[in-house]
Amino acid sequence: AFKAAVLIQRWYRRYVARLEMRRRCTWRIFQSIEYACEQDQIKLHNFFSYLMDHFTPSSSKERDFISRMFISGESFKEAELEKYCDYESVEVPDSYTGPRLSFPLLPDHATALLEAFKQKQQLHARYVLNLLHETRKHLKQLPNISHVSTCYSEEVTVCGDLHGQLDDLFLIFYKNGLPSPSKSYVFNGDFVDRGKQSLEILIVLFTFLLIYPKEVHLNRGNHEDHMVNLRYGFTKEVMQKYKVHGKKILKMIQNVFCWLPLATLIDQKVLVIHGGISDTTDLDMLEKIQRNKFISVLRGKKRKESNINVEIQEINGENKVEADPARNEVAPSLSPQSRPAQAPSMANRLEFSRWVRQTVQEQIEWCRRLVDISESEEEELTYSSVVSLTDLDGPCWTRQEEWKQILDILWSDPVPQEGCRVNTVRGGGCYFGPDVTGKILEKYSLQFLIRSHECKQEGYEFCHNRKVLTIFSASNYYEIGSNRGAYVKLGPDLVPHFVQYQANKTAHTLTMTQRQGFPVALISRVEESAFRALREKLFAHTSALISAFKAYDMDNTGRITLSNWATAVESVLHLGLPWRMLRPQLVRSTVDGMLEYKSWLDDLAMEQRSQEHIQSSLLEVIYRNRSNLETIFRIIDRDHSGLISFEEFHQTWKLFSSHMNIELTDDGINDLVRSIDFNKDGNIDFNEFLEAFRLVKQSQ
Repeated sequence: AFKAAVLIQRWYRRYVARLEMRRRCTWRIFQSIEYACEQDQIKLHNFFSYLMDHFTPSSSKERDFISRMFISGESFKEAELEKYCDYESVEVPDSYTGPRLSFPLLPDHATALLEAFKQKQQLHARYVLNLLHETRKHLKQLPNISHVSTCYSEEVTVCGDLHGQLDDLFLIFYKNGLPSPSKSYVFNGDFVDRGKQSLEILIVLFTFLLIYPKEVHLNRGNHEDHMVNLRYGFTKEVMQKYKVHGKKILKMIQNVFCWLPLATLIDQKVLVIHGGISDTTDLDMLEKIQRNKFISVLRGKKRKESNINVEIQEINGENKVEADPARNEVAPSLSPQSRPAQAPSMANRLEFSRWVRQTVQEQIEWCRRLVDISESEEEELTYSSVVSLTDLDGPCWTRQEEWKQILDILWSDPVPQEGCRVNTVRGGGCYFGPDVTGKILEKYSLQFLIRSHECKQEGYEFCHNRKVLTIFSASNYYEIGSNRGAYVKLGPDLVPHFVQYQANKTAHTLTMTQRQGFPVALISRVEESAFRALREKLFAHTSALISAFKAYDMDNTGRITLSNWATAVESVLHLGLPWRMLRPQLVRSTVDGMLEYKSWLDDLAMEQRSQEHIQSSLLEVIYRNRSNLETIFRIIDRDHSGLISFEEFHQTWKLFSSHMNIELTDDGINDLVRSIDFNKDGNIDFNEFLEAFRLVKQSQ
């Protein structure tokens, strides 16, 4: 009996170990594909930024169009934004039966909204715009770093990423209670994208923010960025739900996002930020910069090298703009009207600092008018501007330094290794080690950091000797059953208490039926989903894989070793996965330990081919590039109408042709756009856009 018990114990341990390895491999697949997609988004944005930096508009009309297309969030001044998004001009019909809002908001309004959203009702566009208007007014008065104290409430609840999963927010409120004077909440960014109810989450959070401004605190996440929203679904969601007023709502949301605070400090001891820190993180700088300047954190680099050169030449007394005949007409009227002839003495630091700020501001304003780019806001008294004005003799930071501070706290991830290095996996922010955490905590007398930004299987995870806590509140993030959501509660002692959950009923049922704690059916379901996504990724790189395999197949036998297969796959996909361990799930048949790679790729193609008349090579291109093409389409479609107008296509092609040194006349571009407009309705929809790429691939 004793031997039998030992045998069963060994078997059980092996069984548990195998389950754990399957779980970890599945998790690694999901995360690798997610981060690779984020890296693609940043690469795509950098490509457009490069085009913008090296494109010289031939007329003021082109300059204005390109400015509005790629700098849409910055193209409205204060008065223009108010006029464009005027909620009072939007009428609510008598037939509307959904919730109604009146300001100032009361707790009953929040309760009515929650009930309406549970019943799948939609808030009218007038109330959405009104809510965004009031939220923006409130946020503009808040500091960059919010301060929360546990003295005024029993505890503070910190929630992580929600990503459009409204059921998770409902479950948090059900378990923990609604925000109230005795129930404070900090929501740590990434409210939108990926999920289908991002807008409803924003409406609920903004409503509670206005009702309980001292108890509800919102931090900005890396997805509170309209350039990221173009790729991950929020822009599309808003336009589908509000076809008439969607553009106005998006414009207001873009502006609200840039006013969200950057961090929250609990009892001066716990720092809550969305992503992380770096070795250059400076809370003093974060406290003082004007956060609203960064409509998109992805777009923090210099706008145009030529603009900087013009500014430098003007400061040095040179004016090379006159040499440009295209700009001769406007140059005289745009020259600065007054400029101090001589700098004050350095002995008077305050006077000298004011002179520098005034001079630089005049030059920047002149250059902005020269290139016809308006400011995002008129100068007004906000918290950030007050801080700046009261510290005139303090340090002056460049826009690049400020941008890096925000990028690091929104995009960075902790790692076990010491030091700080560029986050190559995500493509933005950095990796910071325990030594970096220790220095920041010591410098600002902090106990620990709370951050989000990464999905964790249990909903939370400690690292860096329990000095960094990751909290993630979107359960079933990758697949039903893939992970739990969690939130953390902090009392006056600042000891974290966690609550975990899974919002999906199916996942809850499966977990409860497996009372031993190892839901095999659930793991199999999640594992199947992960490998399906991985096979799609492999299929999308078929051409590159064939080339990599042939490098190991010197004799052209069509067969390679499994070891070479693993090395070749990693060299193409760069996902950092344990391919040898995953091989049994991906490679079903071998001959004498050798893989016939052509037949293996054919099997992948058979799985993905949805229509027999579509060639595998065409399907491969669509799988590999669809996400990028859809993002490019939305960037060109600056009014988010779902259609690219001839003018939008014309100006974008001018940008591409300038980069590729392709000379095309206006008539040539018009012929090209008409050839893509297959149904001849004067616009290009997404299917026509994809079809153009399919036809080009076929002709090749």
